[in-house]
Amino acid sequence: MSHIVFDNPKAFLLLLLLLPVIVWYLKKWKSSTASLQVSDVSRFAGIKTSGKIWLRHLAFALQLLSMAMIITALARPQSTNKWRNITTEGIDIVLTLDISGSMLAADFKPNRLEAAKEVGAEFIAGRPNDRIGLVVFAAESFTQCPLTTDHATLLNLMKNIKMGMINDGTAIGMGLATAVNRLKDSKSPSKVIILLTDGVNNQGSIAPITAAEIAKTFGIRVYTIGVGTRGMAPYPVQTPFGTQYQDMEVEIDEPLMQQIAQITGGKYFRATNNQKLREIYKEIDKMEKNRVEVKEYKRRDEEYFAFGLAAFILLLCSLAIRQGFIVSLP
Repeated sequence: MSHIVFDNPKAFLLLLLLLPVIVWYLKKWKSSTASLQVSDVSRFAGIKTSGKIWLRHLAFALQLLSMAMIITALARPQSTNKWRNITTEGIDIVLTLDISGSMLAADFKPNRLEAAKEVGAEFIAGRPNDRIGLVVFAAESFTQCPLTTDHATLLNLMKNIKMGMINDGTAIGMGLATAVNRLKDSKSPSKVIILLTDGVNNQGSIAPITAAEIAKTFGIRVYTIGVGTRGMAPYPVQTPFGTQYQDMEVEIDEPLMQQIAQITGGKYFRATNNQKLREIYKEIDKMEKNRVEVKEYKRRDEEYFAFGLAAFILLLCSLAIRQGFIVSLP
């Protein structure tokens, strides 16, 4: 029992109530014992006392033990000597999403932007204990959702993202800087940015490398993802006859993405289709879970169930003895 502690030890004071119960039982037993006066007891000398008489006392003893078990359960016994591998809560993650016009390219189904939103939503659903935020950028950037554990709201805000919310362009440095600003005051053991883009930095007042250096200063890892097939991809183009798709060369500044990841201790990935993008998010998910897996000692587990079950079994045994085995004497 050295590994059991009690969260409510004052409940053991209820054991004092068993003393008057015992006294009451002894008085009742003595007053109910039948007596018979005879002139000669020699005729009864060879008669042995039946053991069933003592079963009556055993039934009472079991009832006392059952009450003691109930009181012990009320004291809330808890075990403290179990080692467990757990994943700590409180990882802060900011998804940083490019929503420029090129994200409508149809090399992903139905397009890059919708594919990124779908896979991002799956990633969020798989990390219920983390605070996750959302930043979007094109020619400029803004926070679509601050860090939150209200993932239902986050998913709704992600669903509402669309191209045209801000001026077109690709300000990778601005998007990264906005995400860093959301994480710089975080106290979590792990701070992560997942930056997804399909182009080359051509807008914004903050250089991507400068933003990466700032992220490193605050201990933030940046995973960068370049989305787009290799070679040519169909891009939507507005014509007098409506939207038509024309094949254009895919341009992603992979050296820049690799440098940002290297500076911050992250990793660069290239997604060429929906399935590859999904695999990348799964890999990031796995890496971050591995980073914060710890061994925890003295994790308290409630152990009242065993005592409650013991009380129930003892009470059943007492009833069985009283109803099935005791023979009442006239």
